[in-house]
Amino acid sequence: MAVFCGIDWSEQHHDVAIVDVNGMLVARRRISDDVAGFAELVQLLAEAGDNATAPIPVAIETSRGLLVACLRATGRAVFAINPMAVARYRDRYVVSGKKSDHADAMVLANILRTDLAVHRPLPTDSELAQAVAVLARAQQDAVWDRTQAHNKLRSLLREYYPGFLAAFRDARGGIMRPEARMVLSDAPTPAQAAALNVERLAELLRQAGRQRGVEAEARRLHGFFTAEYMRQPALVEQALGRQASALLRALDAACVSAEDLATAAEQAFDQHPDAEIITSFAGIGRLVGARVLAEISDDRSRFADARAVKSYAGSAPVTRASGKSLLVMHRRIKNQRLATAGYHWAFSALTASPGARAHYQRRRTAGDNHNAALRNLFNRLLGCLHHCIKTGRHYRESVAFPDLQPLLASAA
Repeated sequence: MAVFCGIDWSEQHHDVAIVDVNGMLVARRRISDDVAGFAELVQLLAEAGDNATAPIPVAIETSRGLLVACLRATGRAVFAINPMAVARYRDRYVVSGKKSDHADAMVLANILRTDLAVHRPLPTDSELAQAVAVLARAQQDAVWDRTQAHNKLRSLLREYYPGFLAAFRDARGGIMRPEARMVLSDAPTPAQAAALNVERLAELLRQAGRQRGVEAEARRLHGFFTAEYMRQPALVEQALGRQASALLRALDAACVSAEDLATAAEQAFDQHPDAEIITSFAGIGRLVGARVLAEISDDRSRFADARAVKSYAGSAPVTRASGKSLLVMHRRIKNQRLATAGYHWAFSALTASPGARAHYQRRRTAGDNHNAALRNLFNRLLGCLHHCIKTGRHYRESVAFPDLQPLLASAA
């Protein structure tokens, strides 16, 4: 007899409900969030008919945590159901708004009983792929934290320190550059910056790691710091300097975290068998490759075809048709991390691949804006990547863009 399990999780305990094909409750229990609780869950599943050849599928409202990791280790299908979807399903059983932990566990179990085919289980990816996913996602989070810390600090500097912003306006990385952060840590106010001589500035630049053009850069910075600017009152300026120092520490930590995690993600990615195939594509490096692998995983059965992975990434458009109305629009419900990696990949491919550049230009000529053309290019490249990983082949420009080869040959 087929049975289905739903788990309503929380930090301290979890409510478990098991139902049969008719929706009748087979077993229910509240377990603790520890080893004893998991052992109790395994025993409960075994009593309901769970075995190695036919493991009972489990639905839960999260894809992370120790409970999910242990459930995946047992080899069973684990379905992470969106909490918003669970709320909609709940209305099928209770319209009064009544809610309880056991009732939610029942709803989750019944989701698998009635609609298992329309939900995607968590991938059965390798341990190495899971490690790459942890590092790549953490690095992406660190980049977002770095951007947020940078924006906060820059916004504050605009209020009292225009000379500093002007000094690093044209530098790549701006105030996130190591030398900019080093100078700001030593002189967080305009008064302190104006007191720095060229020798001290050169010393700070060397401490930040700069090796070339140190003296010339020190003189340039000295010119900015000694120029005339509007100033805040002295006490207010000192207070703003203290606040800037606090924000600078957060930016320093975010920059170090992003760099360290990038190195770790690239090293883990290099060990994966799919790394060579992924990096054979034009425009995709080790870090972006790690981010792509983290989101598509190495479970070959996860996506039925290239269309499925394109929809997951948000590169494929979505169609809304009703009567005589037909609208094709950008897909907004997607894996945002994969979509972000795809944007960087497609943008880099414009200069690394003549075929990709020609495809992009053709879409622009057809009326697409920049983002739409890049998304279309990412859609094309992602389909090629899915095929290459499935077949174990490396990327070839002539195969990826066969219709553009005569045009490229005539242009050459």
